[in-house]
Amino acid sequence: MAASPSDDAVRNDTPSASSVIDFLSICQRLKTTKRTGWLRKDVKNPESIADHMYRMGLMALIAPDVSGFDRNKCIKLAIVHDIAEAIVGDITPMDGVSKQEKSHLEQTALDHMCKVLGGGSAATEITELWMEYESNTSLEAKFVKDLDKVEMILQALEYEDEQGKDLEEFFRSTAGKFQTETGKAWASEIVSRRKNKFSITDRPFNNGKG
Repeated sequence: MAASPSDDAVRNDTPSASSVIDFLSICQRLKTTKRTGWLRKDVKNPESIADHMYRMGLMALIAPDVSGFDRNKCIKLAIVHDIAEAIVGDITPMDGVSKQEKSHLEQTALDHMCKVLGGGSAATEITELWMEYESNTSLEAKFVKDLDKVEMILQALEYEDEQGKDLEEFFRSTAGKFQTETGKAWASEIVSRRKNKFSITDRPFNNGKG
């Protein structure tokens, strides 16, 4: 059966095979670079940046329908939002790097990656998606910003359950910062499960202390 075009317009400036493989080889670091926050808490076998983005992509895929909401764009935003970390790594607020400097480092890294890809419409789309996420102005960007936090606290709950870690700081850092109704609902469900699962006296990491 003949191949059919995707929902997107067929690109007339497809990057060369060499450019694609060079770009994907850089992105491979997303699969091997562990998330900094979990390393600081001595989590065993912590997730990679790519692990985090993949579950965000699934979250976007199963999100409820909202008027004026572009689900496909959300999936793309989830895939792209941390892509520059393939070069700069996972910079967190604990690293002492200002938001402006972090953004500059990531923009420079993204520009390099898109140059490796050969420019063209694919590189332009990646850049535009990344900038939309950073600007946090569209409904889709706000939702994916929420997914970034939702995925993190869900992972924190799972690590608490599996490894007996106290990861309260991750829940505190996101409290009250969700921008969409779906994000708030999903975060509330995670926090509720955490409260039900671990009482003050029986958390394995609490050791009976108040």
